[in-house]
Amino acid sequence: MAAWQGVVADATARRVRVWCALTALFAGLVVATNAATASADATSGPHGFVAGVATPTGEGAWSVTANGTVRRFRAHDYGGANRRRLSQPITGMAATPSGNGYWLVAGDGGIFTYGDAHFYGSTGAMHLNRPIVGMIPTRNGHGYWLVGADGGIFTFGNAKFYGSLGNKHLDQPIVGITTTPSGRGYRMVARDGGIFTFGDAKFSGSLGGRGISDVVGMAGTPTGKGYWILRKFGTSCDPSLQGSCPTVNHFGDAANLGLFYCCPPPEGPPPNFDFAGDPAVALIANPVTQGYVMLRKQGDVAFSAGTPPGST
Repeated sequence: MAAWQGVVADATARRVRVWCALTALFAGLVVATNAATASADATSGPHGFVAGVATPTGEGAWSVTANGTVRRFRAHDYGGANRRRLSQPITGMAATPSGNGYWLVAGDGGIFTYGDAHFYGSTGAMHLNRPIVGMIPTRNGHGYWLVGADGGIFTFGNAKFYGSLGNKHLDQPIVGITTTPSGRGYRMVARDGGIFTFGDAKFSGSLGGRGISDVVGMAGTPTGKGYWILRKFGTSCDPSLQGSCPTVNHFGDAANLGLFYCCPPPEGPPPNFDFAGDPAVALIANPVTQGYVMLRKQGDVAFSAGTPPGST
Protein backbone atom coordinates (compact mmCIF):
# COMPACT_ATOMS: atom_id res chain seq x y z
CA MET A 1 0.00 0.00 0.00
CA ALA A 2 1.44 3.35 -0.97
CA ALA A 3 2.19 5.65 1.92
CA TRP A 4 0.48 8.62 0.26
CA GLN A 5 -2.70 8.35 -1.78
CA GLY A 6 -5.14 10.93 -3.06
CA VAL A 7 -8.02 8.58 -3.86
CA VAL A 8 -9.68 6.12 -1.49
CA ALA A 9 -12.68 3.93 -2.06
CA ASP A 10 -16.33 3.84 -1.03
CA ALA A 11 -17.02 4.34 2.69
CA THR A 12 -13.49 5.47 3.44
CA ALA A 13 -13.69 8.08 0.71
CA ARG A 14 -16.98 9.38 2.11
CA ARG A 15 -15.50 9.68 5.59
CA VAL A 16 -12.48 11.53 4.23
CA ARG A 17 -14.74 13.94 2.29
CA VAL A 18 -16.69 14.65 5.47
CA TRP A 19 -13.46 15.26 7.37
CA CYS A 20 -12.20 17.57 4.62
CA ALA A 21 -15.39 19.63 4.67
CA LEU A 22 -15.25 19.98 8.45
CA THR A 23 -11.57 20.86 8.30
CA ALA A 24 -12.39 23.71 5.94
CA LEU A 25 -14.82 25.08 8.54
CA PHE A 26 -12.41 24.74 11.47
CA ALA A 27 -9.05 25.64 9.99
CA GLY A 28 -6.13 25.05 12.28
CA LEU A 29 -7.83 22.38 14.40
CA VAL A 30 -6.04 19.23 15.43
CA VAL A 31 -7.04 16.24 17.56
CA ALA A 32 -5.47 13.47 19.61
CA THR A 33 -5.66 9.96 21.04
CA ASN A 34 -7.98 7.88 23.13
CA ALA A 35 -7.25 8.42 26.83
CA ALA A 36 -3.71 9.16 25.81
CA THR A 37 -1.98 12.33 24.90
CA ALA A 38 0.39 12.83 22.08
CA SER A 39 3.70 14.30 23.15
CA ALA A 40 5.14 17.59 22.03
CA ASP A 41 7.89 17.57 19.45
CA ALA A 42 10.88 19.65 20.46
CA THR A 43 10.76 21.62 17.19
CA SER A 44 7.19 22.83 17.68
CA GLY A 45 8.22 26.25 18.98
CA PRO A 46 6.42 28.51 21.45
CA HIS A 47 3.13 28.68 19.59
CA GLY A 48 2.98 25.54 17.46
CA PHE A 49 0.44 22.79 18.04
CA VAL A 50 1.77 20.14 20.39
CA ALA A 51 -1.08 17.88 21.53
CA GLY A 52 -4.79 17.28 21.62
CA VAL A 53 -7.39 14.74 22.55
CA ALA A 54 -10.56 13.30 21.07
CA THR A 55 -13.76 13.28 23.07
CA PRO A 56 -14.46 9.83 24.57
CA THR A 57 -17.13 9.23 21.91
CA GLY A 58 -14.79 10.18 19.09
CA GLU A 59 -17.34 12.74 17.86
CA GLY A 60 -15.26 15.80 18.67
CA ALA A 61 -11.89 16.96 19.84
CA TRP A 62 -9.71 19.66 21.32
CA SER A 63 -6.21 20.69 20.38
CA VAL A 64 -3.63 22.80 22.19
CA THR A 65 -0.60 24.85 21.28
CA ALA A 66 2.57 25.19 23.31
CA ASN A 67 1.36 28.50 24.74
CA GLY A 68 -1.87 26.90 26.00
CA THR A 69 -4.33 28.05 23.35
CA VAL A 70 -7.09 25.43 23.05
CA ARG A 71 -9.21 25.02 19.96
CA ARG A 72 -12.32 22.90 19.74
CA PHE A 73 -14.03 20.80 17.11
CA ARG A 74 -17.55 19.52 17.79
CA ALA A 75 -16.74 19.94 21.48
CA HIS A 76 -17.41 22.55 24.17
CA ASP A 77 -14.99 25.36 24.92
CA TYR A 78 -13.70 25.09 28.48
CA GLY A 79 -10.83 27.54 28.16
CA GLY A 80 -7.07 27.42 27.85
CA ALA A 81 -3.83 28.49 29.51
CA ASN A 82 -2.80 31.07 26.92
CA ARG A 83 -3.66 33.97 29.25
CA ARG A 84 -1.41 32.57 31.98
CA ARG A 85 2.29 33.15 32.39
CA LEU A 86 3.66 29.66 31.89
CA SER A 87 7.01 28.65 33.32
CA GLN A 88 7.29 25.92 30.67
CA PRO A 89 5.34 25.29 27.44
CA ILE A 90 2.36 22.98 27.33
CA THR A 91 3.34 19.48 26.20
CA GLY A 92 0.25 17.32 26.70
CA MET A 93 -3.50 17.15 27.00
CA ALA A 94 -6.04 14.58 28.22
CA ALA A 95 -9.84 14.47 28.30
CA THR A 96 -12.00 13.49 31.26
CA PRO A 97 -14.06 10.28 30.88
CA SER A 98 -17.28 12.32 30.61
CA GLY A 99 -15.88 14.44 27.79
CA ASN A 100 -16.90 17.53 29.75
CA GLY A 101 -13.41 18.74 30.49
CA TYR A 102 -9.70 18.27 30.02
CA TRP A 103 -6.29 18.65 31.59
CA LEU A 104 -3.26 20.43 30.17
CA VAL A 105 0.24 19.61 31.35
CA ALA A 106 3.36 21.73 30.92
CA GLY A 107 6.97 20.67 30.57
CA ASP A 108 7.59 21.29 34.27
CA GLY A 109 4.62 19.09 35.18
CA GLY A 110 2.31 21.98 35.99
CA ILE A 111 -1.33 20.88 35.65
CA PHE A 112 -4.18 23.09 34.40
CA THR A 113 -7.77 21.90 34.73
CA TYR A 114 -10.86 22.84 32.72
CA GLY A 115 -14.50 21.78 32.81
CA ASP A 116 -15.03 18.81 35.13
CA ALA A 117 -11.31 17.94 35.28
CA HIS A 118 -10.01 17.95 38.86
CA PHE A 119 -6.56 18.75 40.16
CA TYR A 120 -4.85 15.83 41.93
CA GLY A 121 -1.32 17.16 42.12
CA SER A 122 1.60 18.09 39.88
CA THR A 123 5.38 18.18 39.63
CA GLY A 124 5.38 21.94 39.08
CA ALA A 125 7.35 22.57 42.28
CA MET A 126 9.69 19.60 41.86
CA HIS A 127 13.11 19.40 40.26
CA LEU A 128 12.84 17.17 37.19
CA ASN A 129 15.73 15.49 35.45
CA ARG A 130 13.92 15.78 32.12
CA PRO A 131 10.74 17.60 31.09
CA ILE A 132 7.27 16.08 31.18
CA VAL A 133 6.21 15.04 27.68
CA GLY A 134 2.72 13.65 28.22
CA MET A 135 -0.07 12.60 30.53
CA ILE A 136 -2.84 10.01 30.63
CA PRO A 137 -5.86 9.89 32.95
CA THR A 138 -7.07 6.91 34.95
CA ARG A 139 -10.14 5.07 33.76
CA ASN A 140 -12.55 6.99 36.03
CA GLY A 141 -10.68 10.29 35.74
CA HIS A 142 -9.88 10.47 39.45
CA GLY A 143 -6.15 10.58 38.80
CA TYR A 144 -3.48 10.69 36.13
CA TRP A 145 0.03 9.68 35.19
CA LEU A 146 2.71 12.08 33.96
CA VAL A 147 5.68 10.82 31.96
CA GLY A 148 9.06 12.48 31.58
CA ALA A 149 11.37 12.35 28.59
CA ASP A 150 13.59 10.06 30.67
CA GLY A 151 10.72 7.60 31.16
CA GLY A 152 10.06 8.66 34.73
CA ILE A 153 6.44 8.14 35.84
CA PHE A 154 4.64 10.36 38.34
CA THR A 155 1.29 9.24 39.75
CA PHE A 156 -1.49 11.38 41.17
CA GLY A 157 -4.97 10.69 42.53
CA ASN A 158 -5.93 7.03 42.08
CA ALA A 159 -3.27 6.38 39.44
CA LYS A 160 -1.18 3.36 40.39
CA PHE A 161 2.51 2.96 39.70
CA TYR A 162 3.30 0.04 37.38
CA GLY A 163 6.93 0.84 36.71
CA SER A 164 9.09 3.39 34.93
CA LEU A 165 12.32 3.91 33.04
CA GLY A 166 13.57 6.74 35.21
CA ASN A 167 16.61 4.79 36.42
CA LYS A 168 17.49 3.20 33.07
CA HIS A 169 19.68 4.41 30.24
CA LEU A 170 17.69 5.24 27.11
CA ASP A 171 19.25 5.58 23.68
CA GLN A 172 16.60 8.17 22.81
CA PRO A 173 14.08 10.09 24.95
CA ILE A 174 10.48 9.06 25.49
CA VAL A 175 8.08 10.97 23.22
CA GLY A 176 4.67 9.44 23.94
CA ILE A 177 2.53 7.33 26.25
CA THR A 178 -0.81 5.51 26.02
CA THR A 179 -2.85 3.66 28.63
CA THR A 180 -4.66 0.35 28.33
CA PRO A 181 -8.49 0.20 28.31
CA SER A 182 -8.48 -1.37 31.76
CA GLY A 183 -6.39 1.48 33.17
CA ARG A 184 -4.03 -1.07 34.71
CA GLY A 185 -1.05 -0.45 32.49
CA TYR A 186 0.65 1.90 30.08
CA ARG A 187 2.97 1.84 27.12
CA MET A 188 5.74 4.30 26.21
CA VAL A 189 7.49 4.97 22.91
CA ALA A 190 10.95 6.47 22.49
CA ARG A 191 12.26 8.61 19.66
CA ASP A 192 14.06 5.59 18.20
CA GLY A 193 10.79 3.63 18.09
CA GLY A 194 11.51 1.50 21.13
CA ILE A 195 8.38 0.36 23.00
CA PHE A 196 8.27 -0.13 26.77
CA THR A 197 5.28 -1.79 28.45
CA PHE A 198 4.11 -1.81 32.06
CA GLY A 199 1.21 -3.42 33.92
CA ASP A 200 -1.19 -5.18 31.53
CA ALA A 201 0.09 -3.36 28.44
CA LYS A 202 1.28 -5.88 25.85
CA PHE A 203 4.29 -5.63 23.57
CA SER A 204 3.35 -6.13 19.91
CA GLY A 205 6.53 -4.98 18.22
CA SER A 206 8.62 -1.86 17.82
CA LEU A 207 10.97 0.09 15.58
CA GLY A 208 13.85 -0.12 18.05
CA GLY A 209 17.25 -1.21 16.78
CA ARG A 210 16.80 0.26 13.31
CA GLY A 211 18.98 3.29 13.86
CA ILE A 212 16.16 5.82 13.52
CA SER A 213 15.56 8.91 15.64
CA ASP A 214 12.51 10.58 14.13
CA VAL A 215 9.60 8.95 15.98
CA VAL A 216 7.30 11.68 17.30
CA GLY A 217 4.42 9.78 18.85
CA MET A 218 2.15 6.78 19.06
CA ALA A 219 -1.55 6.04 19.32
CA GLY A 220 -3.33 3.01 20.70
CA THR A 221 -6.21 1.08 19.15
CA PRO A 222 -9.61 1.05 20.90
CA THR A 223 -9.02 -2.50 22.17
CA GLY A 224 -5.58 -1.68 23.54
CA LYS A 225 -4.21 -4.71 21.69
CA GLY A 226 -2.28 -2.71 19.14
CA TYR A 227 -0.81 0.66 18.31
CA TRP A 228 0.50 2.88 15.57
CA ILE A 229 3.89 4.61 15.63
CA LEU A 230 4.44 7.84 13.71
CA ARG A 231 7.80 8.75 12.22
CA LYS A 232 8.37 12.36 11.24
CA PHE A 233 9.92 11.26 7.97
CA GLY A 234 10.75 7.72 6.87
CA THR A 235 9.25 7.43 3.41
CA SER A 236 9.66 9.15 0.07
CA CYS A 237 6.90 11.47 -1.03
CA ASP A 238 5.48 11.49 -4.52
CA PRO A 239 8.40 11.81 -6.98
CA SER A 240 7.19 15.29 -7.92
CA LEU A 241 7.58 16.44 -4.30
CA GLN A 242 10.69 17.38 -2.40
CA GLY A 243 11.94 15.72 0.75
CA SER A 244 10.58 12.91 2.86
CA CYS A 245 7.08 12.32 4.28
CA PRO A 246 5.85 10.88 7.58
CA THR A 247 5.34 7.15 7.97
CA VAL A 248 2.82 5.24 10.11
CA ASN A 249 3.85 1.77 11.30
CA HIS A 250 1.23 -0.60 12.70
CA PHE A 251 1.52 -3.31 15.38
CA GLY A 252 -0.83 -5.80 17.02
CA ASP A 253 -4.44 -5.33 15.92
CA ALA A 254 -3.74 -1.88 14.49
CA ALA A 255 -4.84 -1.87 10.86
CA ASN A 256 -2.47 -0.86 8.10
CA LEU A 257 -4.35 2.33 7.25
CA GLY A 258 -1.54 4.44 5.82
CA LEU A 259 -2.15 8.18 5.35
CA PHE A 260 -4.46 9.78 2.84
CA TYR A 261 -4.42 13.40 1.84
CA CYS A 262 -7.68 15.14 1.18
CA CYS A 263 -9.15 18.53 0.31
CA PRO A 264 -7.94 18.80 -3.30
CA PRO A 265 -9.13 21.94 -5.12
CA PRO A 266 -11.86 23.06 -5.51
CA GLU A 267 -13.10 21.23 -2.40
CA GLY A 268 -10.42 22.72 -0.23
CA PRO A 269 -6.81 23.86 -0.07
CA PRO A 270 -4.17 21.60 -1.64
CA PRO A 271 -2.24 19.33 0.73
CA ASN A 272 0.80 20.90 2.33
CA PHE A 273 3.78 18.63 1.76
CA ASP A 274 6.32 20.93 3.39
CA PHE A 275 7.11 18.59 6.26
CA ALA A 276 10.32 20.43 7.05
CA GLY A 277 8.57 23.74 7.69
CA ASP A 278 5.40 22.19 9.10
CA PRO A 279 6.46 18.89 10.68
CA ALA A 280 4.26 16.10 11.93
CA VAL A 281 4.23 16.13 15.73
CA ALA A 282 1.77 13.37 16.69
CA LEU A 283 -0.61 10.70 15.48
CA ILE A 284 -4.13 11.09 16.84
CA ALA A 285 -6.49 8.12 17.00
CA ASN A 286 -10.25 7.72 17.27
CA PRO A 287 -11.01 6.17 20.69
CA VAL A 288 -14.02 4.21 19.38
CA THR A 289 -13.00 2.78 16.01
CA GLN A 290 -9.79 2.48 14.04
CA GLY A 291 -8.77 5.72 12.40
CA TYR A 292 -6.56 8.72 13.02
CA VAL A 293 -5.36 12.10 11.86
CA MET A 294 -1.84 13.40 11.76
CA LEU A 295 -1.21 16.45 13.93
CA ARG A 296 1.22 19.00 12.54
CA LYS A 297 2.92 22.04 14.01
CA GLN A 298 0.74 24.53 12.16
CA GLY A 299 -2.49 22.61 12.78
CA ASP A 300 -2.88 21.05 9.32
CA VAL A 301 -5.21 18.01 9.55
CA ALA A 302 -5.52 17.29 5.85
CA PHE A 303 -3.90 13.88 6.34
CA SER A 304 -6.00 11.11 7.87
CA ALA A 305 -6.92 7.44 7.57
CA GLY A 306 -9.67 5.05 8.58
CA THR A 307 -12.39 6.79 10.60
CA PRO A 308 -10.67 9.86 12.07
CA PRO A 309 -12.05 11.63 15.15
CA GLY A 310 -14.99 13.90 14.38
CA SER A 311 -15.77 12.30 11.03
CA THR A 312 -18.94 10.44 12.03
